[in-house]
Order: sequence, then C-alpha cells, then structure tokens
Amino acid sequence: MKLTVIGHWGGYPAAGGATSAYLLEKDGYTLLIDAGSGSLSKVQNYTKVTDINAVVLSHYHNDHIADIGVLQYAWLVQSYIQDRKTVLPIYGHTDDQEGFESLSHRFTKGVAYDPKKQLEVGPFSVTFQKTDHPVPCYGMRITDGESAIVYTADTSFKEEWISFAEHADLLITDCNFYAGQNSKKAGHMTSEEGARIAHEAGVGELVLSHLPHFGDHKDLIKEAEQHFSGIIRLAEEGLAWEKSH
Repeated sequence: MKLTVIGHWGGYPAAGGATSAYLLEKDGYTLLIDAGSGSLSKVQNYTKVTDINAVVLSHYHNDHIADIGVLQYAWLVQSYIQDRKTVLPIYGHTDDQEGFESLSHRFTKGVAYDPKKQLEVGPFSVTFQKTDHPVPCYGMRITDGESAIVYTADTSFKEEWISFAEHADLLITDCNFYAGQNSKKAGHMTSEEGARIAHEAGVGELVLSHLPHFGDHKDLIKEAEQHFSGIIRLAEEGLAWEKSH
C-alpha cells in the first residue's frame, strides 16, 4: 500500500498548505484519512475527487474535517457533469452525533464505525485507539495484510500507544509541540513523546505530523533522534511512503 501526505499542519493551514489529510492507495482503491482545511485542493494533485472510494475520519475538529463540506459539493457537481449516481461513504464515530450527521449529503453518506471493532474498507482493515484529546477522537492502525501504518490523529501521550503501534512499518504521530513543552493540556504530543512511542514499539519509520506554526521544524527531528534511531521524517505535502512485498 502507498500513503501520501496531503496536509500536515496543526490547527490551520500555512499559506499554500493544508491541515491533516492522508491518501492511502492499493490495487486501484483510494482511501482518504481525514479531510482538513485545504485538502480538497491538494488531493487533486494526486487523484481525481471522484476516484476517492471512501473517507475515514478520526474526529470532528475543523482542522480534520473542514473540507468535508466542499468534498460533498464536489461530488454533487460531478454527479451532474458525469451523470453519475455513486454515493461516497464517509466513516465516522457517533460519539458526536451532530458531527456524524453532517457527513451525509446528496452524494455522500455517513457510515458509523464502532471503535471497538475492526473496520473493513476496500483492501484495508482498520482498528481504532481512543486518543486523549478535548473531544472524542480515534487513532488508527491500518493494514493491507502485509504492512501496517499507525496514525495517532490528535492525542497527548499515553502508554497504550506503544502496544497499539507495535512493529508498525510506519508511525505517523501528532507532533504539535517541541521537546520539553507542556502539550498535554492541549491534547497533543511533543517530538520526544512521538519518538519514544516509535522506539518502544519497534516501528520501521516515524513521520512527525500535525506540525506547529512556530519554531524551526528541523529541531523536531533533532529532538526525536535523541529517542529513536530509525528513519524520522517531517510530514510535508506529497511525502510518499510505500512498502511492497
């Protein structure tokens, strides 16, 4: 499977950027994980809007779902242009009923996932981990049966991430703060916390994402390297990861 970073900013997009969104592809199936602000414009550099087969959302904060509304409009417009009646499934949790109900539109349908059960979406199997965040939010472990990607979504550090991410090929962590800063109250993690998870879980590669709007991002890498000796990269638009067997 192939993962492409579409958006990686925390809170709001920097000029020309986008907030949290990741594209997963395998065997002609395309899955969008979160759809933050600016992501609909950016995702079209990699696939057609109507080639997205499904969307899975971690939670309903705007920096993760802001472009759901325009995605719904895109599918509505294309239904007329292409004379198509296909409905896009958007998977979300029901801990926030209002947020969940907003997923259904003329050509999109909100589909509830049970965070306690495995979700099958195309060639992907998704399991969930509840995060520590001000609103209900779920990180994900996604596998195609050959490799595994773990996405923490928005969360402060907790020990459960270590077992959840065990031996993942790729770990994408919330990294909204620098080492030594108090990130817990905001419901986010620091560079060193994400790296600690990567080290203790024995993952193959670490990508730091949900990046802050201050400081020098290169310092995040230097800080993470103090705790994890594997490959560490900063998320950026177009960053691609692929593992084939």
